[in-house]
Amino acid sequence: MSESFPVLVQPSGQRFDVPAGMSVLLAAQAAGIKLPSSCRNGTCRACMCLMLEGSVVYGIEWPGLSRDEKEEGWILPCVAQAASPLEIQAPLAAPIETAPPAQRPLTGARR
Repeated sequence: MSESFPVLVQPSGQRFDVPAGMSVLLAAQAAGIKLPSSCRNGTCRACMCLMLEGSVVYGIEWPGLSRDEKEEGWILPCVAQAASPLEIQAPLAAPIETAPPAQRPLTGARR
């Protein structure tokens, strides 16, 4: 059985598990939690959040963080994989809402 680690998101209190080998961002999305993101490859910093507890590993060199930021606990969830249970601070985390069905079909531009 594959190992997974629990993640607690602050300040919302949302929780999800990160399976071994999966990024924190993808695991959050699979659990219905939206974290800010854009590039998904560790360069844009849109997903950057503070790791309050735990440890992560990266399968790539992470160009989006300075040495000081890493030492302060900043992580890039789009390329970070949990190496232990995590607690992260992600104030913009929110449930993924399902889009309501369209009221009418789009048929073209109106003039």
